[in-house]
Amino acid sequence: MPTPHNSAQKGEIAKTVLMPGDPLRAKFIAENFLENPKLVNKVRNAFCYTGTYEGKEVSVMGSGMGMPSIGIYSYELFNFYDVDQIIRIGSAGALQDGMQLYDIVIGQAAATNSNYFGYLHLPGTPALCGDYELIEKSVAYAKDHKLRYRVGPILSSDPFYGNPEDSKKWRDFGVLAVEMEAAALYTNAIVAGKKALAILTISDIVFGDNPVETTAEERETKFVDMMKMALSLA
Repeated sequence: MPTPHNSAQKGEIAKTVLMPGDPLRAKFIAENFLENPKLVNKVRNAFCYTGTYEGKEVSVMGSGMGMPSIGIYSYELFNFYDVDQIIRIGSAGALQDGMQLYDIVIGQAAATNSNYFGYLHLPGTPALCGDYELIEKSVAYAKDHKLRYRVGPILSSDPFYGNPEDSKKWRDFGVLAVEMEAAALYTNAIVAGKKALAILTISDIVFGDNPVETTAEERETKFVDMMKMALSLA
């Protein structure tokens, strides 16, 4: 049952899908963590692999950048491929003091400056929350493996090159980190009655005297703690 964006047949995608933004991160995970990975989609280079991890079937698929992109892929996975849960594994910019590169942020809820959910015509602004059971399991994993992590609200932003003053306002509002996809994923999961969670690795320190960032190669291959945490949720 291929779609315009996904050439996989029904049954070729697992019930649990990990979704990094970068398709090359999907390829890295498949080649380094999955047993017998099979490439089931390469339309638009949104690579999707299905294999097993510790005996459990798992797929990993690149979502591309931004809410419209992950909105398409996650909608199709939930509604056309019978996927039960999607775990976004992405990079994020830290907004709060004391956060370090490679810290993990578990996105309890996603604020957004997007109107992605506008098509629902709700009489207000929805609370876009991650699945509580997945949050619990992620926290337990982080504690067991002594990882640096935080749980709380994140910001899904439409513009990448936004107004720094807006970032300061979100920081003052208690938002931990900024990324570009989770709000659309959470919207689609809620509407479909499925599970979703964004697990993020801090790739950039936005504020402070010495802003720092990871390289493209590091974002592709070095976020191993986040990858293993997400795989444990399958």
